[in-house]
Amino acid sequence: MTELWSYLEQSVQLYALNIVIAIVILIIGRWIAKAVVGMLGRVMNKRAVDQTLNRFVSNMLFAFLMAVVIIAAIGQLGVQTTSLVAIVGAAGLAIGLALQGSLSNFAAGVMIIIFRPFRAGDYVEAGGVSGSVLEVAIFNTTLKTPDNKRVIVPNAQITGSSITNYSAEDKRRVDMVFGIGYGDDIRKAKEAIEAVLAEDERILKDPAPTIGVIELGASSVNLAVRPWVATADYWDVYFALNERMKLRFDADGLTIPFPQRDLHMYQH
Repeated sequence: MTELWSYLEQSVQLYALNIVIAIVILIIGRWIAKAVVGMLGRVMNKRAVDQTLNRFVSNMLFAFLMAVVIIAAIGQLGVQTTSLVAIVGAAGLAIGLALQGSLSNFAAGVMIIIFRPFRAGDYVEAGGVSGSVLEVAIFNTTLKTPDNKRVIVPNAQITGSSITNYSAEDKRRVDMVFGIGYGDDIRKAKEAIEAVLAEDERILKDPAPTIGVIELGASSVNLAVRPWVATADYWDVYFALNERMKLRFDADGLTIPFPQRDLHMYQH
């Protein structure tokens, strides 16, 4: 009986010691995990990494380190961790397969945040949607359309197609075509166009505007007009030039032809 009590006493002492060591592992491990995550966060802040990506990577790293610490603490209690690791791995694989679409969106979000094809405030055409970028998140990007609709586009859909960023450059070319009649003087029409362009201070001198005959159409001689403007002035200049060209052509007696059809009637 004495030997039994002695054995139980030794077992309790040993188990209590293992519990204490496991608690110490948890405390020290958590402190080390926080220190590592904090150091990584400071490095990413110095390199101007996006805060969304910074927080996500930090949280993922902390969760991974804590999982390692917990497994080490459980192992200290005498539990076989090999089967536990296998179960966690199988569960992770099953979750990964179930969230395959979300993971692809996450990977695409990381690529967008790292390579920065666009930023918040840019007007883009991406994923089949055109609009101003409101927010770039890990799983999706939020756009606001010109008619004030908010569209949430999965990031995988954006990176899986071409991206057109209309705000990336500080200058844009306004592509316009104006038609005149075949009986009108081309040189006079070009002088009128040059005068209208010269009146608008928003049109850049360098690069210089391009004016030339682009097509001899079925009912008109089409002149290509290609002025350069600051990106922010694009639509204002576009609308203003259409109106001013019409008024100038009317004042100079230049016609703007429209498609016509002649009908010949035969009587039998």
